[in-house]
Amino acid sequence: MSLSPLFIEKSFDDLPGWGDDDHLLAFEAFRRSAFHAPVKPYRSGALGVDFGAFAAAYVAARTAPPVNRPEARTFFERHFVPMLVRPDTGAGLVTGFYEPQVEASPVRTERFAVPLLSRPADLVDVDDANRPQGMDAYLAFARRTADGPVEYFDRGAIERGALQGQGLEIAWLADKVDAFFIHVQGAARLAMTDGRLRRVTYAAKSGQRFTGPGKILSELGEIPLAQVTMQSIRAWFKAHPGRIDEILWQNRSYIFFREADVEDAALGPIAAAKVPLTPGRSVAVDRLLHTFGTPFHIDAPTLTAFDKRPFRRLMIAQDTGSAITGPARGDLFAGSGDAAGEIAGVVRNAADFYALVPRPLVGGAG
Repeated sequence: MSLSPLFIEKSFDDLPGWGDDDHLLAFEAFRRSAFHAPVKPYRSGALGVDFGAFAAAYVAARTAPPVNRPEARTFFERHFVPMLVRPDTGAGLVTGFYEPQVEASPVRTERFAVPLLSRPADLVDVDDANRPQGMDAYLAFARRTADGPVEYFDRGAIERGALQGQGLEIAWLADKVDAFFIHVQGAARLAMTDGRLRRVTYAAKSGQRFTGPGKILSELGEIPLAQVTMQSIRAWFKAHPGRIDEILWQNRSYIFFREADVEDAALGPIAAAKVPLTPGRSVAVDRLLHTFGTPFHIDAPTLTAFDKRPFRRLMIAQDTGSAITGPARGDLFAGSGDAAGEIAGVVRNAADFYALVPRPLVGGAG
């Protein structure tokens, strides 16, 4: 496996803001992947960053971790070579995501009447081996029937009651828009009315394509495209409660959840790389192209939502998403709760991506 020509070798001196970053925070996120790596190797991405080349860095992270910022910076400079990632088209782009926290009830009440559902028993995975002729090749999930797999119920059908009576309800929320944004983020913390703190995370989906409400509202002339943020979408729904279903049901994709522990309240949910996400240091990438665990120095000078300064940080690839496609595309994890949501909801900025590639892949001995 050779490195993609989309990678252009650089020096650490070429990375804007490299010397000003807190590399120890990034290392702590990296080390979580280092401890997962022996359990189950990450799949190597198509751009040629071979998982096996991380071995020396992972061993060092587990056995001799740096204890301060200068040592952390030295760790990354010793084990990696920075590579500018050329976008396939246009410029690189970052967006943001977070883990919502909402109040929820373990039982349905007059106030709490919007369910979060677990995976139904008749939802099955489909691929080219078992997909019936004529079924949309995009669909990775289907409904099992006596006559074979068929397309699963979509959001509108499910919210109208297609799955009622199956006991799938994990918890009940008070607001349909809150539930929808939990679907978008793929995880949430639930502050239960009985005093418990619970977490739900992605388990499966109905399989149809995602259609964002911002795109729909923009095309309808309700919100100018340049002003579409999570906050502006929420404000529109609050002003037009009678049109919520009309808009949301155009997004046919529906998400099912499973319960997960809240082991460390400072960390986010366990994501696609099977480690807890680190606020401000974990990034979702295109997993078909990139290899989980790869450090990325991201330069987004117009992004100031995180700490009022231009965003120039070392992030670790630890998640993915269906909307995250392309070599220079990332979704920055902002954390949990409303404050993180205020940050994540406004992030949509041009960015340069510098992948830190293990030295063995570029001939360096370290």
